[in-house]
Amino acid sequence: MARPDTKVNIDEKLSKINAHWEPKTVLEANGLELKAVKVKGEFVWHNHPEGDELFIVVSGDLLIELEDRDAVRLGAGDMFVVPRGLNHRPVAEEECRILIMDAAGVVNTGTAEGAAQTAREEWI
Repeated sequence: MARPDTKVNIDEKLSKINAHWEPKTVLEANGLELKAVKVKGEFVWHNHPEGDELFIVVSGDLLIELEDRDAVRLGAGDMFVVPRGLNHRPVAEEECRILIMDAAGVVNTGTAEGAAQTAREEWI
């Protein structure tokens, strides 16, 4: 993970990711983590009762399905905050490169039981 006073290149960090749906923490500030991740296919329905989750699309198209609400389609340069506690499921037909920001230590699968959780991974 980068030190707070270190320049971080998002494309470089994303180029090091080989698997889908395995977010990697690239930096932390004020108790928040910025994670880089490549996604493709459907993730599990889940929510994060401890806080909001910010999605930023770097490249590709991302659909965020929301429980009892219309889905939100994001393209490169778009951002969307999923409110705390709202069930959601990210979906990408083709590979999509995104950044996610949430509170430090938040598990990617939120409250979903039996789903493959990704442990926090960092770069030095």
